[in-house]
Amino acid sequence: MGWFSNPRHDILSGLTVAIALIPEAIAFSLIAGVSPMVGLYASFSIAIVIAFAGGRPGMISAATGAMALLIGGLVKDHGVEYLFAATILAGVLQFIMGVLKLGRLINFVPHSVMTGFVNSLGILIFFTQLKYFEGQSWIMYGLVALTLAIIYILPKFTKAVPAALVAIIVVSIFSVVMNFNVKTVGDLGSITNTLPVFHLPIISFSMETLLIILPYSLSLAVVGLLESLLTASLIDDITNTSSNKNREMKGQGLANMVTGFFGGMAGCAMIGQSMVNMKSGGRTRLSTLVSGVGLLFLIMVLGSVVKQIPMAALVGVMIMVSITTFDWSSLRSLHKIPRTDALVMLVTVVTVLATHNLSIGVLVGVLLSALAFAWKMAKIHMITELRASVKIYTVSGQMFFGTVTHFVNEFHYEDDPDAITIDFSNSHVWDHSAVNAISKVISKYEQLDKKVNIMGLNKESLQLVEKIGLSVSNSH
Repeated sequence: MGWFSNPRHDILSGLTVAIALIPEAIAFSLIAGVSPMVGLYASFSIAIVIAFAGGRPGMISAATGAMALLIGGLVKDHGVEYLFAATILAGVLQFIMGVLKLGRLINFVPHSVMTGFVNSLGILIFFTQLKYFEGQSWIMYGLVALTLAIIYILPKFTKAVPAALVAIIVVSIFSVVMNFNVKTVGDLGSITNTLPVFHLPIISFSMETLLIILPYSLSLAVVGLLESLLTASLIDDITNTSSNKNREMKGQGLANMVTGFFGGMAGCAMIGQSMVNMKSGGRTRLSTLVSGVGLLFLIMVLGSVVKQIPMAALVGVMIMVSITTFDWSSLRSLHKIPRTDALVMLVTVVTVLATHNLSIGVLVGVLLSALAFAWKMAKIHMITELRASVKIYTVSGQMFFGTVTHFVNEFHYEDDPDAITIDFSNSHVWDHSAVNAISKVISKYEQLDKKVNIMGLNKESLQLVEKIGLSVSNSH
């Protein structure tokens, strides 16, 4: 899809996202312990760079909660200049990972983990909205309900403009006209209408500094890419299109490098705002560009107006996002899918909710899936038969570190005749442990002066066996 294949929807959707980005950017700045402008500058510069450099059109990238949670400690201990330096280094690391084409690693995230990721995200988005209700009167609840009513009812009549944008404008005007005493965007932090300027981080360029920022930069790079690639995969599914994951990684790297030099904090793809964009009809790079330019315009020109937007309107939009993000069909199919997949999904959700860190949840889910897969694979069967005083063992299953102990114990070394054949036609030899186990079996028989013949190794297995070294005469 070209930049201008969907202009009206992209521009309106981009503006909706720009408005919704403001309270999020401010909130994430507060989590990180920095001025609200650091989050706003980050959201502006990341969105603009990624619109050109990213690999997934229609995806929104900006300052995010996942990244903000990682950098609080660095800001507290060393100050904001170290944060800018860590952001630049994180960008460099992401760019290198993109050059090394590590994007395909996202293929190793199983569907059950993806579902867990999406569901925990929906729950997290919902619960992060609850703090805005504290100490508020029934008016706040009424305005949130009005926002949601507009969002869900308006599309039944017209889809010409994004329902979320209409809801924000209508509820804002209503709140200002009625002079309601409710929390507004201006209450979250001070917004100044100053442009971001190029700025070299004021730090001492030494090995000591590098050792301080490297652990933060590495975790920012990995978390940012993981969240961005998972979001890209999700949008691929929603739009039935594919995206260039390695280009996205390099784009995220460039965006963070630029952001660090313009006084912003590290960011990545925002699943919540990307869902707002999708729901509002945004599909191309134009929607991402408009979200960034629109954000700057709102801060610079309409700052005084933006400050009056009631939080209720934005909370309503984010509650809609949490409801649409959650995969409700996964609950209905929970009893149909394999038990291990259901467990992986639940563990992913619980881990994310316990740690408030999406990446830890995904990593735990992937590890659990890998263990479950290894457990399923770690089954090996032997069928034996005696043919003309030759004992034939036919091996079925995968030969790897998880099955070798069982394999070695299946042979009757003392009782077998002098000639033994081991047939690997229904098996595959995967690793050093497997080759070592075959050697062990041969040497046990040779100690008893019995001859072993190996047969049926497929091409890859034979190559591995020959490379590691095993005196076998392979006959087919």
